[in-house]
Amino acid sequence: MLPDVTAWAGLELVEPLRGGARNPVFLARRGGERFAVRVSGRPEPALTWELDLLGHLAAYGVAVAGIVPADDGRRWGAGGVLVHPFVTGGPPSTADDWRRVVAAAGSVHECTRGWPQRPGFASSTALLTTARGGDVDLAAMPDSAGELVRASWRRLPPTPPTAVHGDLGAGNVLVDGDQVTLIDWDESRADVPWLDFAHLPEDIEVPVPMDRADLVTAGVAWEVATCWVAEPEYAARRLAELRGRTGS
Repeated sequence: MLPDVTAWAGLELVEPLRGGARNPVFLARRGGERFAVRVSGRPEPALTWELDLLGHLAAYGVAVAGIVPADDGRRWGAGGVLVHPFVTGGPPSTADDWRRVVAAAGSVHECTRGWPQRPGFASSTALLTTARGGDVDLAAMPDSAGELVRASWRRLPPTPPTAVHGDLGAGNVLVDGDQVTLIDWDESRADVPWLDFAHLPEDIEVPVPMDRADLVTAGVAWEVATCWVAEPEYAARRLAELRGRTGS
């Protein structure tokens, strides 16, 4: 089903865009301007949190895709439809690109120390003692898999939480010259900031006070947990990887 963009007069959908594994994204036009239209399945409090975060990051100077309000001033339309200005660029391809990504993520963490938890979500720290939060439901996993995931997170050094992107990889970064824009904050939450660096190329230095292999393992564990219900086949593959990494 195509998103309903009638709340934005004159906006016309053109074609699907790459990405959007769980939430569809479309190219749209109005006059000579291009836009990205995204559909969020998050409840209103969680979506409000996400958009408030984006506004805060933009004010701090972090490049993110802004929000184009509907004609009546609302930040999203019926069915969780969001309209963003179209951001040009492509995925990181050089070491310098990735270093800019690291710097951008560091700015996110710096300006969101003590950021409140997203409604309905839980951090990796909280999930050591609770089962559910956001897309994670450890109770839906076999006990052995859930304990393996938690054991991987216990290796993360304790630190005050910050806002994290939650899915920081090449598919959610747009590079245009020296400009790096972080997009698709659907999985953002408050958590240990080191997790944002778990899926970056391992030859790129990242500011984490832990063994890089343990960080990558913790990131794989998060992928297992957050995808177990929504993307079970992918989660099963990542669980096999996690078991291989830990010798379990």
